[in-house]
Amino acid sequence: MVSATVTRRVSTIEYAIRDVVDLAKKLESKGRQVTYLNIGDPVKFDFDTPDHIKQALFRAVKSGENWYGQSEGLLELREAICRKEKRVNKIDISPENVIVTTGVSEAIFMIMAAIIEKGDEILVPGPTYPPYTSYAKFFEGKPVSYRTIEEEGWVPDLDDIESKISDKTKGILVINPNNPCGALYDKNVIARIVSLASENELILLSDEIYDRIVYEEEFVSTAHVAKDLPVIGLNGFSKTYLATGWRLGYFYFHDPEGKLEPLKDSVKRESRIRLCTNTPIQRAGVAALDGSQSHIKKMVDELRKRRNYVCKRLKEIAGISCTTPKGAFYVFPKIHDVGRRWKTDLEFASNLLEETGVLVVHGSGFCKKYGAGHVRIVFLPPIEVLESAFDMLERFMRS
Repeated sequence: MVSATVTRRVSTIEYAIRDVVDLAKKLESKGRQVTYLNIGDPVKFDFDTPDHIKQALFRAVKSGENWYGQSEGLLELREAICRKEKRVNKIDISPENVIVTTGVSEAIFMIMAAIIEKGDEILVPGPTYPPYTSYAKFFEGKPVSYRTIEEEGWVPDLDDIESKISDKTKGILVINPNNPCGALYDKNVIARIVSLASENELILLSDEIYDRIVYEEEFVSTAHVAKDLPVIGLNGFSKTYLATGWRLGYFYFHDPEGKLEPLKDSVKRESRIRLCTNTPIQRAGVAALDGSQSHIKKMVDELRKRRNYVCKRLKEIAGISCTTPKGAFYVFPKIHDVGRRWKTDLEFASNLLEETGVLVVHGSGFCKKYGAGHVRIVFLPPIEVLESAFDMLERFMRS
């Protein structure tokens, strides 16, 4: 008889953003309508991939560029990534220090596989994007959440980071702009984290996929602040270039002194074993980076209106408070009656879905300590959809 047991490492995988969809699908099967405010996919709403990027994909397929590409990514795309990082983020990197991946999720997997041994720790912001914690656990490491300060816009608590560095710590993760909180870190905060990583000889990871989705203040890249100190930067095309389902991302080594060469060699070997990233879509990636960028300002201007509307509505609802996000397209409000009216934030989110059909993600899915008592809500839908959803949320909180 075949054994159906699974490994412990697989049984630990959680991804709250999609795990909650099962509850919504059960509701839909009963004929109920669901408003999905759980997943950060702008193309699911009224944003669309720019036409010049689509046309580049069509041309690549029609011209026969359907073969295996280089494992590290097409040279033309890696060169375009270097130009973009120089132009937008003031970073000097070379194509040999760039690896193209199937979305940022694959980049996270590859980096964690290369740096985490059993018992190793990695410091992650609390709350954080779930794949970082899941993949650290997958490789038998321990993600250690450092506090971010809600009252100050969810910026990192630098003293807490320093206090949690141990002889088991392998690296520090920065997500800026932040998912799930929408925080944007200024140059001084980043510089201090860079110093902590340098002083303790730790690998510094910087997830910057929302680098061009900021509202009032300017984004500052970690690698730009780090100067000669090494940084691994992660980025992709899903958000800024509205190509979520295309699954195209990259990471780069900002490593002027060559300190990360063994790590770079190991992830290049990882890239070979999975063959390559989708070749025609990489051609479209070149067009995205080198072509018109006019859609970005239009998108950010529209998202700013939706953010302002959502924050206004949340601040008018008794029992909820929130800080205004400065980047990305999420808000992370606190539900004050969790622990009294609802035992957990998951119970709140489940009750909200059952009563109203509005789907949000429980905050503890992003960090059991620093995310508890909150929910993450996307403000991607048009205002009329948001208005309907927040009317239902307001009635739910009053009932």
